Amino acid sequence: MEIKVVKFGGSSLADANQFKKVKEIVTAEESRRYVVASAPGKRSDDDIKVTDLLYKCFELAIAKKDISEVFDKIVERYNGIIKDLDLDLSLEEELETIRAGIIHRASRDYVASRGEYLNAIIMANYLGYDFIDAESCIFFKEDGSLDTEKTNKVLSDILLEHQRAVFPGFYGCTNEGTIKTFSRGGSDITGSIVARAIHADIYENWTDVSGMLMADPRIVKNPKTIEVITYGELRELSYMGASVMHEDAIFPVKVANIPINIKNTNAPSDPGTMIVPATSISAPNIITGIAGKKGFSIINIEKDMMNAEIGFGRKVLEVLENHNVCFEHLPSGIDTMSVVISTDELRNTKYEMVAEIAKVVNADRVTVEEGIALVAVVGRSMEKAKGTACRLFTSIASKDINIKMIDQGSSERNIIIGVDEHDYQDAINAIYSEFVK
Repeated sequence: MEIKVVKFGGSSLADANQFKKVKEIVTAEESRRYVVASAPGKRSDDDIKVTDLLYKCFELAIAKKDISEVFDKIVERYNGIIKDLDLDLSLEEELETIRAGIIHRASRDYVASRGEYLNAIIMANYLGYDFIDAESCIFFKEDGSLDTEKTNKVLSDILLEHQRAVFPGFYGCTNEGTIKTFSRGGSDITGSIVARAIHADIYENWTDVSGMLMADPRIVKNPKTIEVITYGELRELSYMGASVMHEDAIFPVKVANIPINIKNTNAPSDPGTMIVPATSISAPNIITGIAGKKGFSIINIEKDMMNAEIGFGRKVLEVLENHNVCFEHLPSGIDTMSVVISTDELRNTKYEMVAEIAKVVNADRVTVEEGIALVAVVGRSMEKAKGTACRLFTSIASKDINIKMIDQGSSERNIIIGVDEHDYQDAINAIYSEFVK
């Protein structure tokens, strides 16, 4: 029998009406046996997510202020869902335990995790599935990273005892038994972990959009949906912020070659986007997607005969390491080297770093250019398409945009360019118009 793990985001579980949609989806196929639940999201644009209310309670408690008004909103939210679903269920004991925990300074991660915990209890009751607390089967190491192998072993054993179950997303526990959360959006990772442990045939990630879009709809009008994308392409686009799921959710399913299907809870018949390990299916366009970010700076280093100096690059990167700064890209020439980094990371150490770099490599000149936006153009078909770079650069030039930096991966499946931030949106629109018909 086929097995599907299905994860539902906060918008999919925001209220009782959304719960009803989820039940219809889950019960429509016998294969949807394992469900991962997020905390209730926004019901409208001016609403507040339950996780944000929990964070607010935590902050109030730390400041020794009364949490009653905010916490009562959380109680009302869950009791409203239970009432509207006509469930014979009470969360009074769990809610009082959480309230006491917040007042007595429980950890921030514990407080934040309770949104998923409570919603998963409701969903398990509503579906008639078993409830499995992620605390018992998802483990973190001392350094905060996921203990992948221990988690997979313990979770696999637990799943053998449950034919159908609901898991709260977003958290697990440390070896000391304290609650530890993933970063925001981490329920996606939980779903991926469960999919690997049960050897699922597919991992369905249900959200409020019908798959990934080829570009940001806030920039490009009505961008097309990506039908099929590889793990590698998704990683490239996710790195630049273009994803409807947490980028780290790829790794557990990638190990097991499990495909991911991004689906829309509000339009379940839409095919969505398939994320696959590899594919022989040609993309309808040369490019798969475009994504970008603002907020970068470029450190430009100039020195004659740089290319002949052994250890030059290492010395530059050691300066960054000593200041605990990560780099994004390292485009270089014979006598020049550029280091692209986040402006936020550079802000407090710019002058010190520039002086140190100039000193350790005896540079002829070191300058910093701020206000840079990076735009990534990604596509598995790019490596076979002659003239792709020419078309890309011509489209940018046609809008009178100057390219500050060019970097292409060795796979030839991506090209990243740097432009002034004020040209960012025009650059994305120009590229989209050139490649997407």
